[in-house]
Amino acid sequence: MTTPTVTRTDTPSGKQAASLPVLRTIADLRALVAAWRAEGLTVALVPTMGALHDGHLGLVRRGRELADRVIASVFVNPTQFAPHEDFDRYPRDEAGDSAKLVSAGCHALYAPTVREMYPDGFATAISVGGPSEGLCGTFRPQMFGGVAVVVTKLFLQALPDVAVFGEKDYQQLMVIRRFTRDLDIPVKVEGLPTVREADGLALSSRNAYLSADERARAPELNRALTAAAAALTGGAEVDGVLTAVRGRIAEAGFVSIDYVELRDAETLAPVSRVERPARLLAAAWLGKARLIDNIPVLPG
Repeated sequence: MTTPTVTRTDTPSGKQAASLPVLRTIADLRALVAAWRAEGLTVALVPTMGALHDGHLGLVRRGRELADRVIASVFVNPTQFAPHEDFDRYPRDEAGDSAKLVSAGCHALYAPTVREMYPDGFATAISVGGPSEGLCGTFRPQMFGGVAVVVTKLFLQALPDVAVFGEKDYQQLMVIRRFTRDLDIPVKVEGLPTVREADGLALSSRNAYLSADERARAPELNRALTAAAAALTGGAEVDGVLTAVRGRIAEAGFVSIDYVELRDAETLAPVSRVERPARLLAAAWLGKARLIDNIPVLPG
C-alpha cells in the first residue's frame, strides 16, 4: 500500500488528532482494510459525495460506535446525475472535508477518481424496483440505478461490517437496504435520523445554493411536514393533509413541487390510511436548490 502509516493520538474528547490517510485506489483501500482485519478489527463505511456537514459527521460518529475503524468515502458519482443536473457545480472541498473527518474521529478517507471507479469499458448496470419507484425515482429516473452501482462497488471494495447512511435521503436508504438484501451483500445497513439546523431545516450540501432570502424560507418545508404528520396521526384524511402541505410550501415561495406523498415506512408503497408506521416525504424547489425532507408518521 502506498499510503503511509499515520500515527494517531486520542485527545481528551476522545477524538483522534492526526492527519487523515487519503486512499485513491481500490488496492490501497483493500490493503488497509486487510491490515485492520488481521488485527481482528471491525470496519464501518460512511459513503458520501463530500461537501461535508454535521449530518455527515454524525454518520462517522455512529460508525465509531458500531465498529473499531471508520472509513469515509468522498466520491461525486456521475452516474446518478442527469446531463442537466448539478454534477459540475456540486460543492467540492476535499481539504475541508478531510479536516472535518479528523475532528469526528474518522480513520481513513477513500477518495477515488472517476476512472478508478468506472474504468474504460465499464458496462454494468443495476436496476432496483420496489422502493425506487415514484418519488425521486420519477423526477430523477437515473438516480437510483447510479446509486445502486456505486454503493455496491463501494461495499465490494471495502467489504465493511456496517455502512451508515442518513435518513434525510430516506428513499435512497430504502433502496440501498433492498438491493443489499436482494444481492446477499454481507453488510449491515444502518440508518441515522436526519440532522437539522435549529430552525428545522434538514442539513444538506445543496443548502449552499440558497440565497439569504431563500434560506429564511426553507424551514417552512419541515414545519409543513411536521404539522401534517401530527394531523395524520390524529386521524386526518390523507388527501386533504397532502393538499394543505402543497399549499403551505407554495405560499412560502417554493416555486415547483415535485411531490408530497405518504408512503409505507418499510416498503415505500403508497398508503391512504395510517394503520402502520408510514413516512411523509416531499421534494420541492426553492430557487436553484431542490430540497427534500421526510417525517415519520405513526398510527394514532
